[in-house]
Amino acid sequence: MSTSDQKLGPIARRKLSDEVVQRLEAAIRDGTFPPGSPLPSERELMTLFGVGRPSIREALYALQRIGLVRLATGERPRVTEPTARQVLRELDSTVRHWLEQAGALRHFEQVRLFLEMGLVRHASTHATDQQIAQLRAALERNEAEIGNAREFALTDAAFHRVLAEMPGNPVFVAMHDAAVEWIIGQRPPIADPETNNRMSYAGHLAVFNAIAARDAEAAAEAMRRHLEEAYNRYARN
Repeated sequence: MSTSDQKLGPIARRKLSDEVVQRLEAAIRDGTFPPGSPLPSERELMTLFGVGRPSIREALYALQRIGLVRLATGERPRVTEPTARQVLRELDSTVRHWLEQAGALRHFEQVRLFLEMGLVRHASTHATDQQIAQLRAALERNEAEIGNAREFALTDAAFHRVLAEMPGNPVFVAMHDAAVEWIIGQRPPIADPETNNRMSYAGHLAVFNAIAARDAEAAAEAMRRHLEEAYNRYARN
């Protein structure tokens, strides 16, 4: 049978593990198993659903992937509440595939630009002195690693993450973490990493100075310039 025939042929019967996932997910959502509570043991689930251990384990792993249960050796599965990061992680393979299409990376960079410009506006008007100090410390760590490509990339992301953490909204942090993973994975190696790092640091410094001066529009403009220049450097590479 050809690949085309397999894609367009008769629909196979649903796997038992998929049925178990659907029923357990429904029981979690209707409160039968509230967050923090343990699920029945594997043996009890086998009896409850009338299926074998492989189907139960496959279902539990699927529930863990979507953030509904936590699995630990020697313990019963425990119900958890999905986090923003787990929700975005479910999109991981789809987004990575999409970013390989022409123009997709530029579109995604624009989304990141809108997010980060909003974050620096917020930081300029709402950041506490302690948060400004945390941002300064992240900036100093970034400067110290200009000559180390790997560590600079990590401290670069850490600087932006401090900004994402400031509003206290976990969705912003999750979006930042996901964007870093997705965008960095699509960037080609840069020809002169140290020069690139110095330019990136200069962008961070401009953003920090505007935030410290409580100038929201200057901070947004500095972030726009920083991210667009970074995108253009990689696009030319």
